[in-house]
Amino acid sequence: MSLEEKFHRVSARHDELRDTLARGTLDAQTFTRLSKELAELVPVAEAIETLRKARDEAADLGAMIADPATDSDMRSLAEEEFAGFKQRVPELERRIQLLLLPKDEADAKNAILEVRAGTGGEEAALFAAELFEMYRRHAGLRGWRFETMDVSETGLGGFKEATASIIGRGVFARLKFESGVHRVQRVPQTEAGGRIHTSAATVAVLPEAEEVDIQIDERELRIDVFRASGPGGQSVNTTDSAVRITHLPTGLVVSQQDEKSQHKNKAKALKVLRARLYDRERAAKDALRAADRKSQVGSGDRSERIRTYNFPQGRVTDHRINLTLYKIDKVMTGEALDEVIDALIAEDEAARLAEIQ
Repeated sequence: MSLEEKFHRVSARHDELRDTLARGTLDAQTFTRLSKELAELVPVAEAIETLRKARDEAADLGAMIADPATDSDMRSLAEEEFAGFKQRVPELERRIQLLLLPKDEADAKNAILEVRAGTGGEEAALFAAELFEMYRRHAGLRGWRFETMDVSETGLGGFKEATASIIGRGVFARLKFESGVHRVQRVPQTEAGGRIHTSAATVAVLPEAEEVDIQIDERELRIDVFRASGPGGQSVNTTDSAVRITHLPTGLVVSQQDEKSQHKNKAKALKVLRARLYDRERAAKDALRAADRKSQVGSGDRSERIRTYNFPQGRVTDHRINLTLYKIDKVMTGEALDEVIDALIAEDEAARLAEIQ
């Protein structure tokens, strides 16, 4: 199907839905479904209308320029405007193509962030804690709500693993390419010899799943309760409030102990379990869809090394798109993280556009 045929089909469907809804003869369920479809088509239809007007104006200017009866001053003015339209029309076409790309149904969802220390001992745990803080600060800069759900500390300031819920507009769409292995290269504070060490932490960003997305049968769960404890086994609770949930069909295990209430810990653990199960379903579908793709910005594979943070050189390098920023301090405070994320999104959009052309 040509681009023009796609434009015509979208415009026709938009007009059909608008007229159908205006008649007011639909039942509530159908009205809701069609209203949602129309809302998704409105920005595309408006962009197509803008493109058509731009093309018409460009054609009129072209005719004016070609007409020998046009005086020189008018022709100069027309040529200047025509040059602007020559640049604007392709930009509008690209914007519409992006709007027409298949939507990731999870993009609008909130996210569950999981950060775990990888290879590198205590240095890896310290880096995991710094990454967790980087995302917390970045969330604050974007106006998102960052809620720590569970943290397992090492006692020396590092995190074995930490989980948070990030709530806001388009959170998963922005953060989904952060999943993978993040590598750090620096001289540890405890290293007297000043040698550069390499360690790593794993980041997973999961779309937060609603109950309607994932149905969990409680009969398939084993729920264990135990006494919460802090670093080094120090008791932080005198009741059995901590919860460990095992999903028997998949073997997934989620523990939660941050809350003093067993009920709240169970609710949080189920939230994380639901997100992990939803992520497994998405990964299976993505694997089928990606079979024919030549390149992907991020497969979501937790074992894929995606980024290196080199402190001695002050650089951050994303290996998927060969992007290097010499502003590691601003990346770690969350300020410059958008520069990396914007580049990843642009690369993914370009790759998906190339597939449909």
